[in-house]
Amino acid sequence: FYALADQLKPGAKRTIDLLHELGVQTVMLTGDEARTAQFIAKEIGIDDVRSNLLPQDKASIIKELQETYGSIAMVGDGINDAPALATSNVGFALGSGTDVAMETADIVLIQDDLEQIPFSLAISKHTRRLVMQNIVFSVSVIVLLIISNLLQVINLPLGVIGHEGSTILVILNSLRLLRYRK
Repeated sequence: FYALADQLKPGAKRTIDLLHELGVQTVMLTGDEARTAQFIAKEIGIDDVRSNLLPQDKASIIKELQETYGSIAMVGDGINDAPALATSNVGFALGSGTDVAMETADIVLIQDDLEQIPFSLAISKHTRRLVMQNIVFSVSVIVLLIISNLLQVINLPLGVIGHEGSTILVILNSLRLLRYRK
């Protein structure tokens, strides 16, 4: 009796753990046989497994998951993953994968470092939070300056200087992203 199985990528379990810390539901879509898929999923902690899938099955499951969860990210490296990568909201391809997968994906992990996936999700959430802070701050300053100018508390040149100062503060707030680490 002989059995063949794909080797797990280095850092796969750590990546799944980090995704769970971010509150991400993980699903494995594979063409592999059910027992093999269940074994691998259990070993690294994947939440849900769908096995014995054809490429079009993976794409239709992605659509189904989008209806349930909203935005879906897909990670793949083979020709069979290309339709699902194209259907997902964000597709990650491994740099060691096929050209079709890399061409279809939105993001290519050149060094096959799976831990870049949770890092990407975390920094995008952080970026979104900073953008919202900047929008609220900017709109608040503009409203305050308009009201102050209409009530003649400050004159127009002083209002322009205040607006430019707020723009510098927004830029400085955004620069905090450069310090973001894993």
